[in-house]
Amino acid sequence: MNAVNAKISKPPILGGNTLRVVPLGGLGDVGRNMTAIELIDPIDGGEPKILLVDCGVLFPGDNEPGVDQILPDFSYISERLDRVEALVVTHGHEDHIGAIPYLLELRPDTPIVGSKFTLELIRRRTADNGAFYEVNENSEVRYGPFLLQFIAINHSIPDALAVFIKTAAGNILNTGDFKMDQLPIDGRLTDLRALADVGRAGVDLFMVDSTNAMVPGFVTSEAQIEAKLDEIVDKVTDGCIFVSTFASHIHRVSHIFKIARKHRRKVILLGRTMVNNIAIAAKLGLLDDATDVLVEEKNFSKVNRNKLIVVCTGSQGELHAVLNRLSMREYPSIGINSGDTVVLASSLTPGKEKEVTKLINRILTLGATVISSKTARVHCSGHANQGELRIVYNVVRPKNVLPIHGEVQHLLANAAVAHSCRIPRENIAVVKDGGVIDVHNGQARVVGRIENGYIFVDGKSVGEVSDGHLKQRKTLGQEGFIAITVTVDLVSREVVTTPKISVIAVAEDLSVFAKLPNKIKKELVTTMEENHNVTAQKLTKIVRQTVGHYVERVLKRSPMILPLVSTVNRLFDSVEE
Repeated sequence: MNAVNAKISKPPILGGNTLRVVPLGGLGDVGRNMTAIELIDPIDGGEPKILLVDCGVLFPGDNEPGVDQILPDFSYISERLDRVEALVVTHGHEDHIGAIPYLLELRPDTPIVGSKFTLELIRRRTADNGAFYEVNENSEVRYGPFLLQFIAINHSIPDALAVFIKTAAGNILNTGDFKMDQLPIDGRLTDLRALADVGRAGVDLFMVDSTNAMVPGFVTSEAQIEAKLDEIVDKVTDGCIFVSTFASHIHRVSHIFKIARKHRRKVILLGRTMVNNIAIAAKLGLLDDATDVLVEEKNFSKVNRNKLIVVCTGSQGELHAVLNRLSMREYPSIGINSGDTVVLASSLTPGKEKEVTKLINRILTLGATVISSKTARVHCSGHANQGELRIVYNVVRPKNVLPIHGEVQHLLANAAVAHSCRIPRENIAVVKDGGVIDVHNGQARVVGRIENGYIFVDGKSVGEVSDGHLKQRKTLGQEGFIAITVTVDLVSREVVTTPKISVIAVAEDLSVFAKLPNKIKKELVTTMEENHNVTAQKLTKIVRQTVGHYVERVLKRSPMILPLVSTVNRLFDSVEE
């Protein structure tokens, strides 16, 4: 059922005793995870009821200049939000919860179901506006025709849950993001017994995390990362140690508190999200008391740099994150000095390679040492490798599989893993966002594909930035901008003013444009003499073509070109544009 390249095709009207699954984000990209599950209530009938699973954001890459976040496309459900029974959230990472505030703008009373820590993170983003319902791995709750059972999952953030969705038309198991660390810091294992139980109950569609499906073997245990960080801190005797990690990685920060205590160092937390997340985790009892090692940022100068660990955000080179500001000496109270050590204790997010390389080079220029996952084992993934995927496939024994969470290469790799576990190829659906999968009588089929685009957030603008706008921004940023102003007399067919060239973000000296005004003038005069009824719009096109051909030949680039042709009738001294 490989429908990755499927064209837009309207799915059939949903029939009774059929489950419909429509990924709205997360299949084709690493981020903006969201799925709509539809079912006609076998008791009440009527229009299909909807269950949503996750509602996250995708962070922009080089191809989206000026964009802050990318949301799932809500258009498929926007006119039917009154039929949404609940939004179930598997865990608290931004790619699973970041778009919830935007969904609540459309329907503020949407029931949000999740674990305690996950809901606390969501409350912080929504100013506690919303209808929140707390669950844990022992919970079983019903929302309309959907009976939900939750399973403990180990991930790189506390309180992650898989969700087993039981309905009269079939059962779905969604893993969320997961791995199978056998020595988790908090002792919370992925519950294989519970997975086996739901497998025996019958899983008609298994929605499985694909992020690490291309990686063989098993994920390194978080306990090994603690040992490596301890070794690094033990060897660093001079200078401050900076550790940059994801703000949601509570277990990693817990390591650092423990290591600091062992080596008699103090810890400063930098970054609003980092500080808030640690405060929430401490309030919920997910962290041991660390008041003996924590120091407030304002007291930085009072602590011996050789006895200090600074934990901060910004390991992906984000423009406004703490580590980037530190590397540019823009942070007000703390700086990276020669002899310091900077540890990037996180994975590299796809698309962030250039930013991270620039960040590392800036830090090295300051005289500090940089340790990253490329040079030492200072990070382990939160996602299952092939070995762990095979375990869950063999434990659950699903009838059908839908790989989720990943780029196309990850989805296809996950499908290959599923097939290696004797799941028939025809029972594995590989689709991108917008694919429509129907489950009926235990059989899953791809029945269509809906329009599903990107919703860009640019400041306060949501959905107003188009692909065309992004193309223009890329052109401006990469190729530069050339404006041309000229005035012509259409009656006498003369060029009244010499064309004026203005350039922005073009590195070449203006002398390279010295011949261009005469070329423009010549083309305009020729056009007006050959066509006495020529319009200003036609002349504008001539200017754009002339400039475009010139700069492409001379400069070997394609800048944005903005011609402005004004017309004048000197007999009446009037000017038009």
